[in-house]
Amino acid sequence: MPSNRSWMLLVTIALLGSGAASAAPEQLEAEPAALAAAMTGRRIVVLGEVHDNAAQHALRFAALKLLVARGARPALAFEQFDRERQGDIDRARRERPGDVDYLIAQAKGAPGWQWDFYRPFIALALAHDLPIVAADLSRADAMAIGRGGTGTLRDAKLREWIDGRALPAGFAATVEAAVAAGHCDLLPAQALPPIARAQIARDATLAYTILPFADRGVVLLTGNGHARNDVGVPFWLGASVHAATISVGLLEAGGSGEDNVAEERFDAYVITAPAPREDPCLALAKQMGR
Repeated sequence: MPSNRSWMLLVTIALLGSGAASAAPEQLEAEPAALAAAMTGRRIVVLGEVHDNAAQHALRFAALKLLVARGARPALAFEQFDRERQGDIDRARRERPGDVDYLIAQAKGAPGWQWDFYRPFIALALAHDLPIVAADLSRADAMAIGRGGTGTLRDAKLREWIDGRALPAGFAATVEAAVAAGHCDLLPAQALPPIARAQIARDATLAYTILPFADRGVVLLTGNGHARNDVGVPFWLGASVHAATISVGLLEAGGSGEDNVAEERFDAYVITAPAPREDPCLALAKQMGR
């Protein structure tokens, strides 16, 4: 989660199914119409973000609003809600239709998220009766997997789904490298494997959770690290839907930190101005007492 920074066009169906690199990504204009056009007709949209960049959230919302105005009715899936809160979200919608803040409260939305950025998406879903999907693995489950592997996962079907996927050589090392870079190479080497295991499990869980909505269409709102094709959510999507999926990175000019992902990791990308913030590496060094 963003509070502790621990959480980070087609080749062939066969290559995509194995997580191989896709063709050169397309750079989109930082305009709602361009982003909406890229999303149109896709069964699954994995829409990245730098979590604290207000301009990126505004761009994504304007594009999604355009898409809905043109008749699309996708489910909206949120990294910001844990899977076990789905029942609370559904109950909140029944009890207080249209009440965004009540829904967030009932779903135990973590205070580390800047909810002002996500309220418009929730309101749009409520206004148009779109499914709101709690997509992420809980922090407790992710930490348990980091320590003890997927055998600690309580959801047997999800555990079997994750364990049934053969990972290519070097997959874990790639995730560990991303974790290290996302933490400004300040973490000790022994900390990387557990965090990488948790990250892999979260990516797999996000994919597993949104797959049932592919037929109607689904947009996953998530960090850029989860949106990357090589090791993120798109890797875990089956070949049968991968051809109708697009991953879009929303990147910052000269960006740094955990959401600074190379543009070639996506099917398409947008470059925006960076959000005003303290240097993330300096902030992390202070947090670690260095």
